[in-house]
Amino acid sequence: MTETAPTGEKIVERKLIVYKTLVDPTVVKVAGEKLKNKLFTRFGFLKPKLSEIQFVSIDKYYEPYIILNGKYSIDYYRKSTYTVNVDEKVQEVILFNQKLKPEPSKKPSARGYTIIKLEGKEHLLYTDKASLILDKTGREVPLKQLSSAPSEEHPRKMLAELGESAENLEIASSADVGILRSKIVKRPMDIERIVKELFEVTERAVIYTPIYKVLFQNVKTGEVKAVEFDGVTSKRIS
Repeated sequence: MTETAPTGEKIVERKLIVYKTLVDPTVVKVAGEKLKNKLFTRFGFLKPKLSEIQFVSIDKYYEPYIILNGKYSIDYYRKSTYTVNVDEKVQEVILFNQKLKPEPSKKPSARGYTIIKLEGKEHLLYTDKASLILDKTGREVPLKQLSSAPSEEHPRKMLAELGESAENLEIASSADVGILRSKIVKRPMDIERIVKELFEVTERAVIYTPIYKVLFQNVKTGEVKAVEFDGVTSKRIS
């Protein structure tokens, strides 16, 4: 069979979640001040004077992640051939009112036997499931990369207030489902008949988490560097 799309699908609507910012920007600025001279270290040990590094700005943006849970199942039949050894003296075998004529066996170990081939069908059930966290590019990321936090009561309003930048946060509504589908929908190649097939997305959400970006400048060289912090946990982001 050449068809690969599941014969049945159940896909839940995607929820929108915006995490509340739990860290004050002043706290982030202080954390950045403690690290600023390390940002401009040269050769691993040459650090500029603290007085040479100046704070430039602090901005907040939102980083999107997609949460997906899904499962796939296919109930199907496949054709199969069973080989049975019979005594070489047997001229004919009758099974299920069908006459079968024994054939010579090609196996050296089957001396003294001939074989009959029985054509049949096997009934099988294949299932798979997956839980994914994707970044805005569709790349899978570890669970620890996404923190936990209370969510805003009006997430769409929050994103609308971001103005033009909100457009850069949107992830194609069908891309996430396609990624999950490609991971777990594995239709067997030897299908003779499908009884039931279902691809199901049971959980689907896009979470926007706040990120602080702090800029510092080396006034001596003019070089500018950034350091980022999680707006929920205040942890530095590598």
